[in-house]
Amino acid sequence: MESTSLTSLVDDQLAEAREASSGRAAVTVFGGREHDLRQTLIALAAGRSLGEHEAPGEATLQVLLGTVRLTAGGDAWEGSAGDHLVIPPHRHDLHAVTDAAVLLTVASRA
Repeated sequence: MESTSLTSLVDDQLAEAREASSGRAAVTVFGGREHDLRQTLIALAAGRSLGEHEAPGEATLQVLLGTVRLTAGGDAWEGSAGDHLVIPPHRHDLHAVTDAAVLLTVASRA
């Protein structure tokens, strides 16, 4: 059995995001090519965004730290630590209102 401290990963990735010119950092927590599920911890420095992009398939977002805003078309959702969202299946953007970390879970398309 494998165990990972998300708290430690958040601290590490947020430190990297603050130093990165893009203001973001990410690490795969679980999954990859041989799995049907992938979980990625994404850290964003306050005021930074991922930029609008296509939905990666069925996906959810769990806010681990801080506050983020997800926009998709004319809809917007703001969440903070402990909030969970099913990501809409179309173009969207994720913006960090404060320093933030999220856990993105993606199920691969069959």
